[in-house]
Amino acid sequence: MADDRPQRLVSLDVFRGITIAGMVLVNNPGTSPVYWPLEHAEWHGLTPTDWIFPFFLFIVGVSISISLGRVERTSPKPYGRIFRRSAVIYLLGASVSILPFFQFRATDAPDILKLAIWLVFCASLLLLLLRKFLWAAILCGVGIIGIAAMYLAGFTVVGYDYGTLRIAGVLQRIAACYLVTALLFLHTNLRQQIWICVAILLAYWAAMTLIPVPGCEVTSLSDKACNLAAYLDRLILTENHIWRYGKVYDPEGILSTLPAIVTTISGVLAGKWLLAKREEGNADGFEKAAGMFFFGCLLLVLGLIWNGWFPMNKALWTSSYVLATTGLALLFLACCYWLIDLKGIRRWAWPFEVFGANALALFVFSGFFARMMNSVRVPDGSESVSLHGWAMNHIFLPIAQPIDASWMYALSFILFWLFLMWLLYRKRIYIKV
Repeated sequence: MADDRPQRLVSLDVFRGITIAGMVLVNNPGTSPVYWPLEHAEWHGLTPTDWIFPFFLFIVGVSISISLGRVERTSPKPYGRIFRRSAVIYLLGASVSILPFFQFRATDAPDILKLAIWLVFCASLLLLLLRKFLWAAILCGVGIIGIAAMYLAGFTVVGYDYGTLRIAGVLQRIAACYLVTALLFLHTNLRQQIWICVAILLAYWAAMTLIPVPGCEVTSLSDKACNLAAYLDRLILTENHIWRYGKVYDPEGILSTLPAIVTTISGVLAGKWLLAKREEGNADGFEKAAGMFFFGCLLLVLGLIWNGWFPMNKALWTSSYVLATTGLALLFLACCYWLIDLKGIRRWAWPFEVFGANALALFVFSGFFARMMNSVRVPDGSESVSLHGWAMNHIFLPIAQPIDASWMYALSFILFWLFLMWLLYRKRIYIKV
């Protein structure tokens, strides 16, 4: 697939690559415990891991400005693309939860066949994203035949329990934020977008602190169950369809998606700033970098101040969290922009440019791979362990303490995917939706 991405900001690709590499790194530790920068805050608070998701939404907003900035707003053409892309991203998020859509309950099911079926379905999805529809259908059919053959051979094959399917999720939130923000971009101007952000952040603060929660004596942001966002998640999504580890709340829930949209709109505003610069030439490039740095510091300070009344909390996506992480995103983008696009210092950024070119594919397929590593079991002495467990027991734990072995596994995981993404990058294959 040829590269048809005209006039793309290399610094944005690098920033996207840093962000997605961080997301994959923290999602795939070898074991616990892990060092604190690689963990989310327990509830209130902010760690480097808590920066990653808002950074990604911010980048989505910047990309909206660049991709839709020159579209004729009266044309109906972009709407189909916006709705289609949102639907595909949402379905990819759901597929991460359900693929493969079967389980083997028999303990003697051959692991090599389970691994083969995993790989067949992952390959069919890859071909589907590359728009190789015939080959994708053929491989999917091979996988279904393999499942049927194992069933006829006497192994217990159980379908996915859709009654517990998680409706929300990382990609699902990205899809919703992209859809709303792209439509706002086409129908509002700069001033209106700023006022929408201010109104949402203030309204969310008021709703979360003033509206009483049914069934709770006291509404408290410190209580994971007795806050309005968690209550609406349980009411609308129900406890069967929220994040199983949250139990009483979903970190990508319904109400908290509103301030997440503000994070995406902030990326749109930054994108407009950069796009204006690129149309005018390079004369004011340093002024643009300085402007991003100034507003990044300002928003970070405002977020820290608001934290005293409305604590930073990723799971609730609080307004102070939006300001602080948007400020940090502006600072990161300003640094990348100054180093790469203005100064031309980019050799250090090559791995992140590779990651950023296929960020969505990296997130989806590394998620499938991690599930496969935990599902497929191999012999280990007198018992069987997962591929993940075998790698930890025989490669990493013999040479390091558990906490160091954990990040060594995560680093090896991301380096493995760097090699795979490089293979796509060198062939100029960019998987887009």
